[in-house]
Amino acid sequence: MPVDLSHDPRVTELAERTARFVREVVVPEEERHDGVAAAGGEALRTRLQAAAKQAGLFAPHVSPEYGGHGLDMRDRTTVFEEAGWSLFGPLALNIAAPDEGNMHLLEAVASAAQKERYLRPLAQGEVRSCFAMTEPAPGAGSDPAALTTRATRVTGGWRIDGRKWFITGADGAGFTICMARTSGEPGDRGGATMFLVDAANPGTKVVRHISTLDESLYGGHCEVVFDDCVVPDEAVLGEVDKGYEYAQVRLGPARMTHCMRWLGIARRAQQIALTRAASRELFGSRLADLGMAQGMIADSEIDIAAARALTLQACWELDQGRSGAQSTAIAKAFTAEAVWRVVDRALQICGSLGVSGDVPLNRFLREVRPFRIYDGPTETHRWAIARRAIRRNEQSHGNDQARGDEQARGNEQARGAEQAHGNAQTHGDQQVRGDQQAHGDQQAHGDQQIRRDQQAHGDPR
Repeated sequence: MPVDLSHDPRVTELAERTARFVREVVVPEEERHDGVAAAGGEALRTRLQAAAKQAGLFAPHVSPEYGGHGLDMRDRTTVFEEAGWSLFGPLALNIAAPDEGNMHLLEAVASAAQKERYLRPLAQGEVRSCFAMTEPAPGAGSDPAALTTRATRVTGGWRIDGRKWFITGADGAGFTICMARTSGEPGDRGGATMFLVDAANPGTKVVRHISTLDESLYGGHCEVVFDDCVVPDEAVLGEVDKGYEYAQVRLGPARMTHCMRWLGIARRAQQIALTRAASRELFGSRLADLGMAQGMIADSEIDIAAARALTLQACWELDQGRSGAQSTAIAKAFTAEAVWRVVDRALQICGSLGVSGDVPLNRFLREVRPFRIYDGPTETHRWAIARRAIRRNEQSHGNDQARGDEQARGNEQARGAEQAHGNAQTHGDQQVRGDQQAHGDQQAHGDQQIRRDQQAHGDPR
């Protein structure tokens, strides 16, 4: 099937309007503050989202039924990238993590009643949310099967007990999508269930706001405790014991939207580097005319183009209904490293200006560095990529062997048929020769008899 990575005019126009909005409305807010909290937190979110709604740019990923533009994964790439030009851009358009990924999950899995209660207000920006799967060691992290949080059946519902940590956006979230084990033991590759837990539930509590390198994700990264947290059966998202299956519905697309947003920051960092290289003079030449600087600029152009292409390819596969496990892992692993390289090179080109507060590169560096860890460390993705490649090769080798065996059997059968045909032919030839010999003997005997008769009666001549 041909891969169509083009965008229709409607999407292109939406991306262009997003670019103007972010540069004219959002960037000035970002330049005045270091981080969402310093910019006013909830007041900033309310102000920016109101402006995005007025501009007709709000929630581009959500279906029109819930107030969005209904963009598929491929069409999101260009709009999300433009929003990512500013650290505050995704928040303004309501496409920031973890809310964007949770909206995608709820649209795909939630019941009609759950969509009205949770998805609609989330899509409208009336509440925020969080996704609680990661746990302190030795619990779920890079290996989600290590899940230790337990949900036990009680009268009319479930009781959840466990501890989660590094839960993005938990501080101030209206509800949590909590992953808990409902069967089996830690290490089992099944038996997890997702639950919708309201923030007002007395059994859940944010116990710590973890200080981290990055500060642009509203609600921070928190440690959350579920202690005798009772929820009704209606709180089960999807079906019991299918949590890991639903996690894949969320995680693959969420990794790609991370790539889209961070590509916006990479492009902005490259623009800052290009501007600086064109204006900075040293040793009688512009920095932009020096080979070493040109090499760094070229490498960043290559990184951005390659990351965008890999992300588009993976998104196209997701839109086709494929799992996209390999393509999303490749795109995430490459983009996380590429974005880091682009921002680091930009800072290096800018020199002392780059580490100062006069340009935002030092903030960009703090924000993009954790992306190499969030949503799966690069090393984990590389391991998974290699395992799939090895398995594919082994399966292909096995198929080749099977085809070779089948061919060999076919050749043996053909040789057997030829041999049988040859034996039959030989037998036939022998029979013909025997018949010919017998006929010849009979002819000779007849001729001899005629001559004897002629001799006995005299020669008529």
